[in-house]
Amino acid sequence: MSSDDTSQDRAGAPGSAGAPRSAGAPGTSGNPAASGNPAASGNPAASGNPGATGNPGANLPALRGHNAALVLGLLRAAGEQGVSRLELAAHTGLTPQAVSKITARLRAEGLAAEAGRRASTGGKPATVLRLVPGARHAVGLHLDRDELIAVLADLTGAPVAVRRAPLAFEAGAGQVLDTAGREVAALRAEAGGPPVLGAGVACPGPLDHTAGVLHRVTGAPQWDGFPLRDALAERLGLPVVLDKDTNAAALGLAQGMPSGAGSFGYLHLGTGLGAGLVLGGSLYRGPRTGAGEFGHQTVQWDGPRCGCGRRGCIEALCLAAVARGDLPGAAEVLGTGAANLVELLDIDRVLLGGRTVLENPDGFRTGVAAALDAQARARGRTAVPVALAPGGARAVADGAAELVLAPLFGARQPALVLRGGGAGAA
Repeated sequence: MSSDDTSQDRAGAPGSAGAPRSAGAPGTSGNPAASGNPAASGNPAASGNPGATGNPGANLPALRGHNAALVLGLLRAAGEQGVSRLELAAHTGLTPQAVSKITARLRAEGLAAEAGRRASTGGKPATVLRLVPGARHAVGLHLDRDELIAVLADLTGAPVAVRRAPLAFEAGAGQVLDTAGREVAALRAEAGGPPVLGAGVACPGPLDHTAGVLHRVTGAPQWDGFPLRDALAERLGLPVVLDKDTNAAALGLAQGMPSGAGSFGYLHLGTGLGAGLVLGGSLYRGPRTGAGEFGHQTVQWDGPRCGCGRRGCIEALCLAAVARGDLPGAAEVLGTGAANLVELLDIDRVLLGGRTVLENPDGFRTGVAAALDAQARARGRTAVPVALAPGGARAVADGAAELVLAPLFGARQPALVLRGGGAGAA
């Protein structure tokens, strides 16, 4: 974008009521989502604190990207009904002239289009603009311990193609990279080869999302130190961003909630147990991506051995109960952990997901709700609500695609890193 889209065109603060909850510097005018390292432009997204606000070190290109992201975020939120330039100016704090320059560029790039005119209220009818969902796409990969789910999402996050395949995550990198490469190629071919911004990849942790490196994954320590993000970028020929499965799911769920919806914990019980945390409207990873290791809180000192090496972890107790067919017992253990989480963080709601939960959704929801009700009675307050997370089995893969899409619309995420051939990026 040109230098005239900078702070001198701003009529107010970008964080006004209609602006996206967390705005960063997603990139330049040619491809806002596939820029280089936002940290180089003063973007605190790479600092490990995605909820940081303000960007005092931003240079002018970063600010221009920030302004475009504000506009794109509002176009996305408006949906098919669209939004006028004057409304964009009012919600972003940009001048009408700056909004006109930005929207002209977005239209030239195919990201925005006219959606008709508003009825006149005495003046000239206002032209309404909307996002073009199919202008770009993102791949979302969920690498579970025994299955891969791949999603190709448009700019609204809606899936246009989905694939599932067996996966042996514990078999190591070779098999995982081969399966991911094959399935992503098939996914893109099924959709007719549309332009793709990049791939978001979600897998079991712990991991370093900034460096894109796995640590000692529970039950699969051979992954420790493996640069999965770079290896997949090389294999796929796409920019890649890597995060934990629970973080990806929580990010995707947060995008579907209204601004100001508060804080929640997403509890994922599948082949393992973890949590994704959205606090104050922003995904919380912690400075070392260690937040959300929910399954490894010890609740029984002499309990069964956990894959992490300790005894009595909630994950071990839950999975042991599931293995012996005691689903009410598993739900009770999960509820105990949920009550601990509410007690610690005072979150507003609990969402449940993961394969094991989906096999008995009513039982797990009822069991967790009972634990939260008991906690509330003991504290003399209203129980925190619990519900099944939207998206079902696809929640993590959908969230992984959002890892790529969110920066385009102003949410702060780690930079996409391209290794090898970049022909697939658009």
